[in-house]
Amino acid sequence: MQLRLLRGSLSRTASVVALAAALATGSTGLLPVVQAHAAPAAAGTFGFSGDEGDYISQGQSYAYDTASDDHLDVSANADNSGVSLSVDGANGDWWYLNLAAPSGTTLAPGTYTGATRDPFQEPSDPGLSLYGNGRGCNTLTGTFTIEDVEFGPLGYVKTLDATFEQHCEGDIAAARGEVHIDKPAPPAALDLGLAVSLDGTASTLNGKATLGGTVSCNKPVRVDVSGDVTQVKKRQLIRGSYATVVNCVPGAPVAWSAKAVPTGDVPFQRGDVEVEARATATDPDYEQSVSAAETVAVHLARG
Repeated sequence: MQLRLLRGSLSRTASVVALAAALATGSTGLLPVVQAHAAPAAAGTFGFSGDEGDYISQGQSYAYDTASDDHLDVSANADNSGVSLSVDGANGDWWYLNLAAPSGTTLAPGTYTGATRDPFQEPSDPGLSLYGNGRGCNTLTGTFTIEDVEFGPLGYVKTLDATFEQHCEGDIAAARGEVHIDKPAPPAALDLGLAVSLDGTASTLNGKATLGGTVSCNKPVRVDVSGDVTQVKKRQLIRGSYATVVNCVPGAPVAWSAKAVPTGDVPFQRGDVEVEARATATDPDYEQSVSAAETVAVHLARG
């Protein structure tokens, strides 16, 4: 029996929410949408058609092309074992296609037979799922062929050429289609560097420790620098934390400075402290958080 969720007047937003709820309860096998990375397809086409009686296609044909203002994007999961295509048609249609290699392997050119509902397939099986416009399969079987695929960093997919065939609920009727995606060469991933100066100061006025160092980057980003300071003096443990923001630009390292406030009544004092430092920024091309960390011994002078 086919699960006929989301019909008629439901909006796309409501449909996505309902499909996600169905996934949570196990009533339909729909992979959570993976966010597209870096850039939409510069050129691409996606199309499929179905036999009479196929639930997803409703026996109709669908075709989308970036040249016709249809939006296509594709992204990979963390280990490049699977890809997720999203289609936003200029006419309001919306579709998702997931293709996955067996667990522990990278998606590569070749034919994958015995595919079942992604992401609930057995680890040794490939995964497939075509859904959208408010319709999805409870169970499915199918096959797909990867003719070409080229990955970049952080889920970026530069090229994808594939064909597929999907049968919902064990039906003979099938949906068959193909996708051809071409993106620009992937931007470099954010490379973030962090250094902590080995010298700092301990204020005799307010007990704060002033620390510093540099951050470096290969693209302009806002960098959050934070950390903790620990000092032992006369068997007393003195701790504090600090945070600051730096606008990093490529080229020479950019200096940062911050003051650590002691958490108790005992001030930071002249001598050695342990400084834990963390730098965090969001890669503007891939919308991924990137971090760097250092733990060093710093000598505080009176300041």
